[in-house]
Amino acid sequence: MELVALLSSGKGTWAQVAGLIKHGEWEKIILLGDDFAKQFKPEKEFEFIKVDLAKKLKELRDEISKKLKGKISGTEVALSIASGDGKEHMALISALINLPVGIRFAALTREGVIDL
Repeated sequence: MELVALLSSGKGTWAQVAGLIKHGEWEKIILLGDDFAKQFKPEKEFEFIKVDLAKKLKELRDEISKKLKGKISGTEVALSIASGDGKEHMALISALINLPVGIRFAALTREGVIDL
């Protein structure tokens, strides 16, 4: 399964994403964020998609949709929204649903990577 994760401002929120990347078995890792998020350097290979998180909700959703089109090969993705705010989460989830692709929320817990 492919992992899609949002990296928003605040490096403290990136720990969950880093843990998912490190401990999960992913066919592909797609990280979305702005210029600030380019500082994130996980231990595994990934694709970074730059988006303008300052855009309004609909514009952000449309940008994410356009940039994700053709990048996801499966019918569903593992999604991490541990980083970001409600507007960013709504835009990303809406973009994925409109691709269309199914979503499984993923989180790292003491027991390992789990689907929610």
